[in-house]
Amino acid sequence: MAGPTTAERGARPRSESGRPDEGPPARRFGLRRLRLSPRVLIALIAMALLVGGGIWSLYGSSWLRVEKVNASGTDVLTRAEVETAAAVPVGAPLISVDTDAIETRLLRKLPRIDSVEVVRSWPNGIGLKVIERKPALLLEKGAKFIEVDAGGVRFATVEKAPKDVPLLELAVDRSAGTQRFGTERLMREAVRVRAEVPENVAGDIRVVRVRSYDSISLELTGGRTVMWGSGEDGTAKARALTALMKAVPRAGHFDVSAPTAPAASGS
Repeated sequence: MAGPTTAERGARPRSESGRPDEGPPARRFGLRRLRLSPRVLIALIAMALLVGGGIWSLYGSSWLRVEKVNASGTDVLTRAEVETAAAVPVGAPLISVDTDAIETRLLRKLPRIDSVEVVRSWPNGIGLKVIERKPALLLEKGAKFIEVDAGGVRFATVEKAPKDVPLLELAVDRSAGTQRFGTERLMREAVRVRAEVPENVAGDIRVVRVRSYDSISLELTGGRTVMWGSGEDGTAKARALTALMKAVPRAGHFDVSAPTAPAASGS
């Protein structure tokens, strides 16, 4: 029997309609998807140019580079001190500036700073928004003073005592009491007491004296004293002191260490 002719071997399979079969549908459709219209191709090229141009603008151009640094919120510190300690890389692309590193640097170099927010100020600036620590008490150190904030943190030594900030006297015996609580803990308790004293009395405090954890007293203007006791039950002790001072305004000594049984003496 004769084999297939050359024409038959080269002939493409035909479908039922008589047209040559172009292969599986998936192959035909895949080829059609790859044929981009001129409009789509132009859109893709434009998008690539925009992305490339944006990256170049952020990192390569001279338009968006750091030219100025501005510190705000300072009180005791000067803006120049903050800006110098920040060491912002002037001239660097603004987008590449490490704001976390600047924040860490400021907190390490300037302990007076309680917190700082470092922000990019487009198109060419860095802003340093500073919040300084405020002294709640002062420790005497020779002729100078160590400032202690509301968290019990000693953050600065100054030559002149800030106005209306009480002195802290740690007249603590080197006993089991100090070994148990430690100087830092006792200092935090003193700050805690200072914060819970009634507002009408707080301005009269001259000295906060700590003898032990349970023996914290206040020296007020006019030679008056207040035995506060420990830092516990501060709200109840504040109410008791307010009531006691109204009831016995000429008293020289007030004891609210047991707020349910306050006492006053002297005149």
